[in-house]
Amino acid sequence: MGRWQDGHGELTIWPEGNPPAVIPLEIAASYRARTKGLLGRDSLSGALLLSPASSIHTFRMRIPIDVAYLDRRFHVIAVRTMPPGRLGLPRWRARHVLEAEAGAMEEWGLRVGSRVEVNPSSGPGRRC
Repeated sequence: MGRWQDGHGELTIWPEGNPPAVIPLEIAASYRARTKGLLGRDSLSGALLLSPASSIHTFRMRIPIDVAYLDRRFHVIAVRTMPPGRLGLPRWRARHVLEAEAGAMEEWGLRVGSRVEVNPSSGPGRRC
């Protein structure tokens, strides 16, 4: 299996009993992009995928965020809302982390057990 590259794409969420939701996605796969994450931003349109990742922090963030931990098959194993200045505990089965503005994941129907699909745009962000 190849690694992700930094870039953009779409996140498709398959909420139970509802039609799929397609969300704009930023992909942060390099160490530098994962380290920066949402630092310095006042908002986010869509979601940010950190890969690989099993934990996050919200130190120096300006906004509260929703966090979804995904296993290697892109099933949601935990969802949390975190205010700025917190350290999230590592999730031992997590391979990827999704971040979004607080409240967005509930609006999208994303919850534990949901399946998501990542579709990188062509060019940067594609899988190797």
